[in-house]
Amino acid sequence: MILKISGEALAGGSGEPTAIASAEKLAAEIEGALDAGAEVGVVIGGGNILRGVAAERRGLDRVTSDHMGMLATVINGLALRAALESRGRKATVMSAIPCGSLADAYDRGRADTYLAEGRVVIFAGGTGNPFFSTDTAAVLRAAELGADALLKATQVDGVYDADPIVNPGAKRYSELTYEEMLVDKLAVMDMTAVSLARDQRIPIVVFELAVPGNIARAVAGEPIGTSVKGVQ
Repeated sequence: MILKISGEALAGGSGEPTAIASAEKLAAEIEGALDAGAEVGVVIGGGNILRGVAAERRGLDRVTSDHMGMLATVINGLALRAALESRGRKATVMSAIPCGSLADAYDRGRADTYLAEGRVVIFAGGTGNPFFSTDTAAVLRAAELGADALLKATQVDGVYDADPIVNPGAKRYSELTYEEMLVDKLAVMDMTAVSLARDQRIPIVVFELAVPGNIARAVAGEPIGTSVKGVQ
């Protein structure tokens, strides 16, 4: 399976962009999925350090700001790899953008071999192209590697019809179709990512990362968060 995690999952409570304690906590949760027998690929964002769209609003051109965001995902990937290795788990960072000796260049065949060996593969650098989100990168990797599902870990416990933080009366969905996500523009994921998941028939589970054990529960197929798939 492919696990999509936002960069904010690695942020520290004191404003530290990438906190070792947060990386270690995330590594422990991923370990639960490994112990359940899952092959785990992780696509990580970089929003805790820099968001390309936000940088563009501050005056940078979009291509430059997106490349800066891709580099931020490499930093997060290295932190997560170190946390996993400190727990005795093998992990590799594969980047869609050249990083020299810092990370392996993304290669589908090698990634598939690593996953089969029980190694956690952390996919950094997004798709390697500007204008595409890490959500889209996650669906792309899931499609390329034949993943059973894409697990999207978020700050809330599923998909809502409005922002539940702003609107306490927002309705949470237990199930949705890709078409409902697209038509209603439910913004928990980038719409390009949802379209690609629909076309490739990749099920998506959106769930809350902060609840201990939720990654393992999602891997086990327990009914948590919101399940997104096509019409049966």
